[in-house]
Amino acid sequence: MLFCWTATMSSALAQSNSVSGTVVDPSGLAIPGVNILEKGTSNGTVTDLDGNYSFEVGTDDAILIFSFIGFETQEVPLNGRSKIDLTLGEDISSLDEVVVVGYGTQKEKDLTSAITTIKTDEIVKTPTPNAMQSLQGRVAGVQIVSNGAPGASPTVRVRGVGSFEGNAAPLYVVDGMFFDNIDFLNSNDIASISVLKDASASAIYGVRASNGVVLIETKSGKYEQSPEIVYDGYYGVQVPQNVLRMANAQQFVQYVNETGSTADMQFVQNAIQRYGRSRVDPSLPDVNTDWYSEVMSPAAIQNHSLSFNGGSEKTRYSIGGSFFSQEGLLNEARNDYKRGNIRAKIDTDIREWLTVGGNFNFSASQQYVGESAAWFNSYFAVPIIPVYDAENTNAFPERLSNAQNVGYRNSQNPFYPLLYNDNRNNVAKVNGNIHAELDLIPNKLSFRTAYNYRLDVITNRNVNFRYSNGVTELPSSIRKQSAAAFDQIVDNYFTYKDNWGDHLLTVTAGQSYRSEYSEVLFATGTGINPDPTWNNQQYWYLSNAENYDVNGIGDSNGSTLNSKLHYLSFFGRVAYNYDERYLLYGTFRRDGNNKFQQKWGNFATIGAGWVISEEDFFDVPAIGFLKLRASWGQLGNDGITPSVGVPTLEETSTAINDVRVIGRRLNPTYDLIDQWETTVEKNFGINAKFFNNQLSLDADYFIRDTKNLAVSIIPPVFRATERRSVGQIRNQGLEVSLNWQKDISKDFSYYIGGNFSTLKNQVLSLGGPESLDGGSAEFRQRSILGQPFQSFFGYEVEGVFQNEAEITNSGYTNEFISENGLVPGDFKFKDQNGDGLINDADRVVMGSFLPEFTYGANLGFKYKAFEFSTLIQGQVGHKILNRKRGEIIFTNDTNIDAELADNLWRGEGTSDKYPSAAGLRKGWNQNFSTYFVEDGSYFRIQNVQLAYSLLNKQLFGQKMPAARITFTAERPLTVFSYNGFNPEVANGIDRQTYPIPAVYTVGLNLKF
Repeated sequence: MLFCWTATMSSALAQSNSVSGTVVDPSGLAIPGVNILEKGTSNGTVTDLDGNYSFEVGTDDAILIFSFIGFETQEVPLNGRSKIDLTLGEDISSLDEVVVVGYGTQKEKDLTSAITTIKTDEIVKTPTPNAMQSLQGRVAGVQIVSNGAPGASPTVRVRGVGSFEGNAAPLYVVDGMFFDNIDFLNSNDIASISVLKDASASAIYGVRASNGVVLIETKSGKYEQSPEIVYDGYYGVQVPQNVLRMANAQQFVQYVNETGSTADMQFVQNAIQRYGRSRVDPSLPDVNTDWYSEVMSPAAIQNHSLSFNGGSEKTRYSIGGSFFSQEGLLNEARNDYKRGNIRAKIDTDIREWLTVGGNFNFSASQQYVGESAAWFNSYFAVPIIPVYDAENTNAFPERLSNAQNVGYRNSQNPFYPLLYNDNRNNVAKVNGNIHAELDLIPNKLSFRTAYNYRLDVITNRNVNFRYSNGVTELPSSIRKQSAAAFDQIVDNYFTYKDNWGDHLLTVTAGQSYRSEYSEVLFATGTGINPDPTWNNQQYWYLSNAENYDVNGIGDSNGSTLNSKLHYLSFFGRVAYNYDERYLLYGTFRRDGNNKFQQKWGNFATIGAGWVISEEDFFDVPAIGFLKLRASWGQLGNDGITPSVGVPTLEETSTAINDVRVIGRRLNPTYDLIDQWETTVEKNFGINAKFFNNQLSLDADYFIRDTKNLAVSIIPPVFRATERRSVGQIRNQGLEVSLNWQKDISKDFSYYIGGNFSTLKNQVLSLGGPESLDGGSAEFRQRSILGQPFQSFFGYEVEGVFQNEAEITNSGYTNEFISENGLVPGDFKFKDQNGDGLINDADRVVMGSFLPEFTYGANLGFKYKAFEFSTLIQGQVGHKILNRKRGEIIFTNDTNIDAELADNLWRGEGTSDKYPSAAGLRKGWNQNFSTYFVEDGSYFRIQNVQLAYSLLNKQLFGQKMPAARITFTAERPLTVFSYNGFNPEVANGIDRQTYPIPAVYTVGLNLKF
């Protein structure tokens, strides 16, 4: 602590010198709170909010010491000067010195685990309702699958998929409280996100940690920090990108004529009669609707945050609020998301031995969910009908067009679900904690107790209007659902730290109690009176329903068997460091709950590290730090549905001598899921820093086996399906991160870095069977021993038959060719076993939705007040089922995409990829094959940001606050070959995926 100038010292230094100046960071931003000390004395001061300082020193040859957390300490000789402006360089080793781990912190150099931490500066670069989106491309081993719908959260996978039916999302721990999602948090409220990727880091969380753990610390004030007011906000626009081009009227009519379908050609003539002939081409109707351009347009996005931070010698605080708004791309329908947040966090030293504090976060959001059927219908709607049809007089309230009026089977018009459906979610979430920490033995033994709480209230209202499409009238209806959940956690633990000689020991031991309670109430009513319209929302209540759907009424406790879940846990951790060279780390957690028959589970881990660079024999000037580490650990996943059944006796009857005899028989099939799934993981890693810590390397290789997987199997003899904890799956891969940072001068610095990860996912056991089917019968997915989970499974297309000779020489038997009516323009499927037939024996694995290789890279520089950064990322080696094209199996009188329309087989040599127009409608070509499964690899410029800082500026004679202006482009370019809006599909099946837009924003940060 610095001591201010006193009256006594003033008297003693009558001949003193005055010095003043400004302290800024490498980007030119003022640094408030910098300690400035006259060396060898207790005389000093601190910089103000604008980074300015001024004080008296004893002599004109004094040496000033400038220091601030996170920056390099500098000693500057005065040399008779009265003004010293200084730029403090960032201290990289200090910034990364301490990382958050479960129930405590550790120095980065002491870690034996795989942990990656992202700081707030990187998090806030991404304009998104969910902060996890900002990790895309930044963390090796973490796959983020974007979602473009307003308020929607991305899919997050840490090191693959380790459960057949359980949620693969990681456990989120926000300031000590457990969550399944962090959609309630504002990105500006987050100080850091730490991803605990391996078992060594995650095992202390036990039965909830199987899919990885994400630790989130919210922002807090600092001790001895002058009060500050910070505004941070942006406004921008979301722009649809990579819009799928559909066949226009000309392409569609050509396709219809080539199918040879008399009925479809008549539909075209009916459209001409109804809407007139095109003046450009009389063979076409005078309609050419681009349905995607009709249903969507650019939409706004904005976020505004205001916080008040500060602290005294004994208290620190942070109070703030924020507002986020995101409009949807869909036109006509309400399709937007709004969220308001209020938060407060305070810590105070009541006594030297007692610190108490707490935090509070309230989030209220309203989400209007756009009808997803609009995307589905827009793909299939024929371009020869308009949006509105004045002749469709039986349609109401609006005279929308209906493809049925010209002969098609369905209305096809996507505006019906847009105009006549309103789906709203109101969500209120309250969470926070209160805690106290006692220093029982100063600097050695402490005790911390914390009470964490969470309350979620979600109300859904789905209203369907009464309308007619001119052919069919649909009644109005309302469905209401209210869900509430209340969770609480009480943690009590001791932490003991001691060092003697070359030994450093940290021991943590504690107990945790958790309870989870939820309930759901829902009801459905039809025939709302008066009919719902956009102008009478005051009547949108179930009390106005004329009828109630008995099957649509329910009152339950959610998805678990118990209305209230209780967890009791005991945990401990030991971290030992000898001479900064040899590291040992171990944790143990015993979890008990009332969800499964097996009440208790033990989860342990052990890790070791060797800091080779600290050895006497190690003398490599270019390597400043080198550590090898390895760990083994166990994790649990209780995110599956328990089910404990028993064999049953069933009544049956048969005829004996023409007499009916009633008896009973044993049915031995029943579900038995009485325990959680368990993951055992081995991890081997290396950390190194080169060239004066300017270059850093982090690499990990892991093998992650999950056992006791809940799977549905078909036992022998009895063909009924039953669930058993018999599955096993393996995820293994390599993760590498490499980063370089260099300060060229006080005005210019730059950095460049990259990361990549590999993933090999394999099914190791299914409890006996060689495979387990998933997906639908038409689009089969299959988990096969030795292959990835839920791989696409079908026929391999070798090409398209170009002529009769190719069919004859195909290797198929003549009888088989005749039975299937094969003609030029049909697919040639590979006969895998060479028997002259194409049947189930010829189906093969066609790929997985899990990427085999992901990567990211970032580049940035700072020059005076300017700052530039860019991030790229991509994925390789995963497949996407183009289910939209596959829907032709169920209905074929719809539109097709332009790429397909332009490249259909139209004679010998025209196409070896797509069948003929007539072939598209044949069952032979509609077999599930590699035609429907496409490469999902992509490259993306993920984020580009340009920033400019304004410091010490004046306006009308008044000093302006420190300001930073940013221009950001999120996802401005994505390069891929997949025939869709985007190559990010969470489960690999693209049927009606919400487009992921590019986002362009202008932001402003002000500090007062």
